[in-house]
Amino acid sequence: MLEENKVISSESTSFPRVGVVGSGSFGTAVVKILCETLDCVNWWVRSPYVKGFLQNEKRNPHYLSSVEFKTEKLRITNNINTLIKKSDIIIFVVPSIYLLDSLSELEVSLKGKIVVTGIKGLIPQESKIIGEYFHDTHDIPFEDIGVIAGPCHAEEIALERLSYITVAFKEKEKSELIAKLFDCKFVNVTLSDDIFGTEHAAVLKNVYAISAGIAHGLGYGDNFIAVLLSNAIREMERYLEVISPIDRDVNDSVYLGDLLVTGYSYFSRNRMFGNMIGKGYTVKSALMEMNMVPEGYYATEGIYKIAEENNIDLPILKTVHKVLYKDKNPKKHFTKLTRDLN
Repeated sequence: MLEENKVISSESTSFPRVGVVGSGSFGTAVVKILCETLDCVNWWVRSPYVKGFLQNEKRNPHYLSSVEFKTEKLRITNNINTLIKKSDIIIFVVPSIYLLDSLSELEVSLKGKIVVTGIKGLIPQESKIIGEYFHDTHDIPFEDIGVIAGPCHAEEIALERLSYITVAFKEKEKSELIAKLFDCKFVNVTLSDDIFGTEHAAVLKNVYAISAGIAHGLGYGDNFIAVLLSNAIREMERYLEVISPIDRDVNDSVYLGDLLVTGYSYFSRNRMFGNMIGKGYTVKSALMEMNMVPEGYYATEGIYKIAEENNIDLPILKTVHKVLYKDKNPKKHFTKLTRDLN
């Protein structure tokens, strides 16, 4: 952990103002952490109902409703422009498929802001990670774009179980600044400069968690899933070496640890989605039954395209793509996959 934390005044001139975009499970968890370390948090929520409920009942009615907020610390708004104007650091935690819609009414510039993404998905229309989207579309320098990643389930943050967050920026000074926001009694923070690898890995681990869920739904046990995930980390390494060839150790917790917790945990929405597919649900029916977004489903198509364009051999990902997007039989293709793994 960083040196022992004290509550920081984000309303003073000595520390930047912090805003959070999104009120899903991870967005709610992020705000819970920030309420531990800051005396003021700006929070954009889409729904006026959620805003009112938070203000009156001190809880999110839809996600992590056991968390009770000190509402005097919150500045809640439904206006994205208000949040951007009043924040120097903006943490985006909406599902990737809703990001463009969330920014559809944006009229003020994001330039000059520090943008942090906790989104574990791709822009579906462009097959881009979120950092690339903000750089290309909103002209934000990569030096001002950072990533937060796990292993860190929102549900365990709500329970104040020890969790781990990696903060990745090109510049160490910005990593240290953002790390101060998350370092609290139930969160340990690690710093990284691998912004591209960290973000791509956070997307990939969701796809591989779907594969673990499908295997579980089909009746495979822990032995096969262990082999599956050990092959998955090797696939991830091959992918990252092509997409962002820098010196990294994929055995670090932000890569392997996040993959394992997402592939094994019953809190994992992507594993849950895969489990439903393995048990015979159609993609449409599984999506309709879930009240959370399985980012891995939407990312699979984009990652598949990137892998094909770069000639990267990813047998597990290709199998998941066949099942989800080509309507192929999960049992047949996982039986074939078992012979390709080692």
